[in-house]
Amino acid sequence: MRAFVAVTDKDWYQFLAGRPDLDEVNFWQPGGNRMFRTLKPGEPLLFKLHYPDNAIVGGGFFAHASLIEAGVAWDAFGEKNGAPSYPEMRRRIERYRRAPADPRAAYQIGCIILVEPFFWPQIGWIPAPEDFSRNIVQGKGYDLASPGGNRLWEQVMGRLRSGAGGRVAEGDDAVQRQPVQVLQRLGQGAFRILITDAYERRCAGQPQAEGRLSTYPLRARGRPERRRRRINKDTWTAGRKCRRVIISNVPRRNQHARYLAAA
Repeated sequence: MRAFVAVTDKDWYQFLAGRPDLDEVNFWQPGGNRMFRTLKPGEPLLFKLHYPDNAIVGGGFFAHASLIEAGVAWDAFGEKNGAPSYPEMRRRIERYRRAPADPRAAYQIGCIILVEPFFWPQIGWIPAPEDFSRNIVQGKGYDLASPGGNRLWEQVMGRLRSGAGGRVAEGDDAVQRQPVQVLQRLGQGAFRILITDAYERRCAGQPQAEGRLSTYPLRARGRPERRRRRINKDTWTAGRKCRRVIISNVPRRNQHARYLAAA
């Protein structure tokens, strides 16, 4: 099992730390040119603030990664993007990209969707690992079976067991357990992005992920039609509005996905 320590914006952390009982968050990356592939679903991602704070302040468990337009991310997650409004989110994207303000620009961003996030007050912050170089821009992965990774995870577990910023964790031997595949319900935002990605792969003729996803027609007077209608690539390129309508017709009983978690 692995963990990823990700360099985190302090404004993002402070905004979300003041909102208890979050079921999911979108840890977005402003560049939007590289898919995050470091973790498997269910593995932890930890938030490390920039210097001079240089401390781990919380984390969450990886569910899904995607490259999407910032407006779609806001539609799916809203304030769970770590910003009070979409204009503020765009301002931060432009700041990190060092781009001039342009209200008409469509920014693609990298989305790392995390479930069961936890945030600690300053008294519970963990100093960054000694081998975490100041020059690291995005983050660093750790094998939790290695001495350094195990030491870091024990610190995280100690804070979770004490009830600091998250649910009570398992016993001391939890890190030695093997990951298993479980059926886990995702948050609404994660599910919307997962379905959007799956449909776009199908429309582009790419292999479909494990499982079957039904293609439901658009609503007619508030009720789905009985007859299925083929959804082609042109339908999807029509814009985000069409995607939102299609996703809204997927039954709630299908809103889950398999991912790895520590048993």
